[in-house]
Formats: sequence, C-alpha cells, structure tokens
Amino acid sequence: MKTIRQKISLYWKLIKSLQTGLLMATGLAGFMSAKCPVFNVPLLLSVSGSLLLAISGSTVINMWFDRDIDGKMKRTCYRPLAVGEVSPAEALIVGLVLSALGVIWAFFVDPIYGLIVLSGLFFDVVIYTIWLKRRTCWSIIWGGVAGGMPILAGRLLAVGYIEWVGILLALGILFWIPTHIMTFSMRYHEDYQQAGIPTFPMKYGFQFTRILIASSSVLSALSMGIAAIGIGMTFGYLRLLLVLSTGLVYLAISSLIRPSEKLNFGLFKYASLYMLSAMVLMMMF
Repeated sequence: MKTIRQKISLYWKLIKSLQTGLLMATGLAGFMSAKCPVFNVPLLLSVSGSLLLAISGSTVINMWFDRDIDGKMKRTCYRPLAVGEVSPAEALIVGLVLSALGVIWAFFVDPIYGLIVLSGLFFDVVIYTIWLKRRTCWSIIWGGVAGGMPILAGRLLAVGYIEWVGILLALGILFWIPTHIMTFSMRYHEDYQQAGIPTFPMKYGFQFTRILIASSSVLSALSMGIAAIGIGMTFGYLRLLLVLSTGLVYLAISSLIRPSEKLNFGLFKYASLYMLSAMVLMMMF
C-alpha cells in the first residue's frame, strides 16, 4: 500500500504541475488585470481553487486516455499510469472528481465564468485529446482554444462580461500554443512517430513548421501587446513586455533562418518563460 505522501507525489506528476501552474497563472493574470487582489481575496481564492481543480482534473483524464501512447515514447514511458504505479480506474475517478468539483465551484462563483471553465475542459479533453489528437496535427488549434479559456474566464469574472481585451488575451495564448507544442514535437520527432501521433513536422516537414512557429510567435506577441495597452499597462511594464516579445520573435525567426536543434530547444524553453513573465507583468502592474 502506498502512503498518502507517495500518492500525492504520483498525482503531482499526473497533473503536470508546471503546465497546470502556467495555466493557473494565465487565469489569475486575467483576473488581476482588472481586479486588485488585496480587496478581492475571497474571489481570488475562488478563481485559484476552481481553476486548480478543473485544470488538474482534465490533465489527469488526458493522462488516463493517453496511457497507451505514453508507454510507447521514451519521454513519457515512466509516467505513473504507463508503468502501472496508478491504476487506470483510480486515475479516471480522481480526474472526473477533480474536474467536477472545479466546474461546480466555478458555476457557484458565476454562471458565465463556470461556462467558460467547462468549455475549456470540454475542448481540452473531448475535442483535443479524445477526438482529434490521434487523427490530425491540426488538433493543436483546439488545444490552443482550451489553453486560452482560463485567462478569458479570469478576465470575465473581473470585469463582468466578455470584452475585446479578454478575447485578445485568449488569442495570445492560442497563438502561443503552436510555438510551445511545435518546437516540442520537432525535438521529440521520433517519439511521436513511434506513438503514431500526427504532428506538423511529420506531415508538412520541419521548414514549414518553422514558418508556422515564427508566424504564430509574431501574432502572439501582437495580441499580448495590444491587450496590455487595453488593460492600461503603464509604460515601464509595456517596455518590459516589448523586450520579452522581441526575444520570442527573434528566436522564432532565427530558428527559421538558421535552424538547429539547440536553437529550437532554446525557443521551446523561452516560450514558456515568455508566457509566464507576461502573466506576472499583468498581475503586477
């Protein structure tokens, strides 16, 4: 029998803690871009709690569904479900319970906020993972839509309605997703081939994929920049965001002009740093 501490450690891996943390940060940034957290602590805790549960639950369900392909890839073959450290039935129950609790909590906070959180979960689990991921490389578009839901939900809860700034923030995430995922699929090209998961490098080649990465990076930076102006970010913070965005675009274009595995992996790492830093700036300004 595993101890509670061991169980927590295993599920910490199943929720992909870094990915979950980044998505939570986008939701909090959306909320804090229009609401002062000091004067809205109960609401801030509700956003944090509902997003943590919903995102964690959907990630566990995704890991449950993908356990067979995880076992085929060197990068993922040691995950708890792939090696049998957690039973599929247990993981599915935990994922469903966490998801349900997160969505129910979100609906209690605000019905429209809850609907957006539910939509994000539906797009991520049903549309992206279950329906499209194994069929087409274009599935990442729907993964990007799901990734943009937390920041849209946070912004909606703060201002009370869906407006252009919230949509632009969600688009910034949507356009950022290809940079994040495509660089990853290029680095682990053989793994994805082994598992039979269609990717852009596999279907269209590396050079076309680099063109898409550069284009999406530019669009992500533009969306974030215009949204930052829309939320009233001051010049000092805008300047920092511009520096971060310039770095993202520079690396993406450099990877297109002078392709290398090292530069591709650097872009993958920087893309995550860029998004996290942009979210921190929106929380702080």
